[in-house]
Amino acid sequence: MNRIRTWGPRPFQWVMIGCGQFVMLTLLAMLVYPGGTKFAPQASGYSFFQNFFSELGFTVTRGGYPNPVAAPLFFVALVLAGLGLVLFFVTIPQFFWDTRGQQILSILGSAAGVVSGLAYVGIAFTPGNLLPKPHLQFVLLAFRAFLPAVVLYLVAILSTPAYPNGYAGIYVVFAILLAAYIGLITRGPDIDTARGVLIQATGQKIIVYAAILTILVQSWGAIRLRTQIDR
Repeated sequence: MNRIRTWGPRPFQWVMIGCGQFVMLTLLAMLVYPGGTKFAPQASGYSFFQNFFSELGFTVTRGGYPNPVAAPLFFVALVLAGLGLVLFFVTIPQFFWDTRGQQILSILGSAAGVVSGLAYVGIAFTPGNLLPKPHLQFVLLAFRAFLPAVVLYLVAILSTPAYPNGYAGIYVVFAILLAAYIGLITRGPDIDTARGVLIQATGQKIIVYAAILTILVQSWGAIRLRTQIDR
């Protein structure tokens, strides 16, 4: 634990960079995506409400267009974001080590968080058009592992007087959204209908960007707290 306490704010700064690059690269990938949706294969460009995130990583789009620019951008964005998530959960336990209960919560929460981060990397390495089954398995694992990580850390924050409770509130909001999204992808509208695709694709983008924003804010909070401790 002493070694962890000397890491300072640098790891969280890298995590914030990882969050920022994900947003920029995915938006750029959307701009250069050739086109094609499930129900309009010949459509041009990326449809925010009809294309899933994973389609950015297709080697060939639904319309049969090669995807040589958006796919690498999506790959880099997802790998760096996943590794950033791993880095966040490896370093965040340093704030929750005063009691045995805090240690258990942080260890379990970080274990789940690391699994989630690695699953995001797995998503990048399994393009949905080439390896649909493992791709879907990694997607489900990423979201399902993220939820216990968030819940365990919001409890850890509430049990740590020195950690501002406002950050637990952020986790509460995100946990509700994440639980709702897991319910959506497992029991929501079927993607074999245009309405189902609209709901599922929109919900996916909301939860992905909410996850990025949550980790960004939590990293900022960790930097501020680490800086105060090191003074």
